[in-house]
Amino acid sequence: MSALTQKSRQLFKSIRQFIKKNSLDPLPIRHTIKAYNRQKASSDLKAALNVSLLALPQGMAYAAVAGLPIYYGIIAAGLAAIVAPFFASSQFTIQGPTNNTAFMVFSFFAAADPNVRENIMLYMPLLIFMVGIISVFGALLKIADLLQYVSRSVLVGYITGAALMIMNGQLKHIFGVADHLHARTFLASLRELASSWQYFQASPLILGTATLILYLTLNKFFPKLPNFALTLIISTLAALALTRYVPGFHVETFLPLKTDQLTPSLPYFDSHNVSMLFGIAFAVAFLANLENSIMAKNLGSRTGHRPDVNQDMFAVGIANLACSVIAPVPSSGSLTRSALNYEAGAKTCIASIYCGLICLAGFGVLAAFPIVENIPKPSLAALVIGIAISLIKWKNIRICLRSTNDDAIVVIVTFLATLLTRLDNAIFIGVGISIALFLRRASIPNLVEYEINDEGDLRELGKKKERQNPAISIVHVEGDLYFGAADLFRDQVQHAASDPNIKVIILRMRNARHLDATSVLALEELVKHMRKQGKHVLISGATRPVYKVLKQSGVLQTILDGCDRKNGETNLFFTSPSNPNLSTRDALLRAQELLGTKDAEIKIFFDPSQKKK
Repeated sequence: MSALTQKSRQLFKSIRQFIKKNSLDPLPIRHTIKAYNRQKASSDLKAALNVSLLALPQGMAYAAVAGLPIYYGIIAAGLAAIVAPFFASSQFTIQGPTNNTAFMVFSFFAAADPNVRENIMLYMPLLIFMVGIISVFGALLKIADLLQYVSRSVLVGYITGAALMIMNGQLKHIFGVADHLHARTFLASLRELASSWQYFQASPLILGTATLILYLTLNKFFPKLPNFALTLIISTLAALALTRYVPGFHVETFLPLKTDQLTPSLPYFDSHNVSMLFGIAFAVAFLANLENSIMAKNLGSRTGHRPDVNQDMFAVGIANLACSVIAPVPSSGSLTRSALNYEAGAKTCIASIYCGLICLAGFGVLAAFPIVENIPKPSLAALVIGIAISLIKWKNIRICLRSTNDDAIVVIVTFLATLLTRLDNAIFIGVGISIALFLRRASIPNLVEYEINDEGDLRELGKKKERQNPAISIVHVEGDLYFGAADLFRDQVQHAASDPNIKVIILRMRNARHLDATSVLALEELVKHMRKQGKHVLISGATRPVYKVLKQSGVLQTILDGCDRKNGETNLFFTSPSNPNLSTRDALLRAQELLGTKDAEIKIFFDPSQKKK
């Protein structure tokens, strides 16, 4: 055995052990293969035939959207569909080029420096390789679990804006003015298109409009047919007939496919290029895994299968690494192709492999016969516009706008960002706004004043009722006291204690969670602030995690200052599982001891947004 072979095996063994250590299955398809039979194979093959009729033309279209040769899309559709199932947990996922990731790539290069934009083919292998690496490491670090915290409003706003951008980007082919448009932004492109009206051509406009009408009509009345491929075939035949028999009719077509264009090679690594592409690579990886996760969960909910989103993220990474070597187009789980795969009766993930093999065979057919060079660009542009129209979900937009003000803000800001900036920036703007609004909402305590009536029952103090001056105030602290809520909690309690008659504040912390350094410092500042005013802070219902944080931070000593520990005095009372109110009773006895009375009036503050305990 050569030293090189031995080192390779050791490297593979180390990688395999590292993957296993991080709870990822290095080859989950083996479980499917063990239970595979002829019946499943028959169902998978039938589904694959249906899906490949959609995957082939979609791969061409999405490569065109990204500004890449259309054969890249075909090869990527086949290669990703073959590679991904070996590593994915989802049984019905069909990976390959998708609309959103393709247009994000186009958006980046359209706004880039002219030298970068004109040499897109030099940068794509490295970009897709980086997408794959980011996805693989993200899966190993369990990053996919965090995708569930991305607001659906972000996606609705992003997809709606991206759909308009997609349509806008294809209009130049519909009007036959692709050589006259060079604008980089949405609004500038519209202005440039409007100012180029004198160059509009009738032939591509007629063919493109007819193609779009045919596609939308077939989708409405015959949704189960392979309408994308069917429309493209009809439109291509119509263009051939019109070109031959109608004088003056002419439309631009694609260059013929050549097998010698497939030259597998490793991406060229350069520190400057890596730095330049890192932002877009991260954005594409984020979007690819987000839409892949949403798609897998949607299909999983229909079958009762719960997908492992980190395992699927790993599959996305490996698929992109494979595509970067041969056909550098971003790969993700396609919602349309995956849904068709499920509805067509696929039983296992091997249907995706069959689909990929058919796509590669289709590429061979397209390269062997004069087919691609007869496909009109206006026809494919019209079909891309048709897909973009289907991405705009008016029901989802209406729900986001009407549900809450925060959802409305997120969907509007994200939508406008897609039109005014690059798509990789737009999605992070939307996510940032969504998280900021969530933190603001989650970190605002809402305290309502309660009192104990003559019968000893807890009741809310009416707004019109005269407020009695309590000597003891009980503040129910419920929820997460993380850094975002700490200062607001302190300010709220200080405001509640501003009544000069209040001498003791009892913080009931049985339901307080996730204390951190910021919340502990805020609590210490509150205790010192109260003591300067001759007042006291007691803690009741303290859990072990709360006590541990207070003790380790040293703030517990501040809370216990002034207590005669030898005589059993304390300002902190542990919760009792059998009687949650026992610690509050002990805290009340301590408060009365500090006040030198046994007959103090009591007011209670309670957060109504939490369940009463």
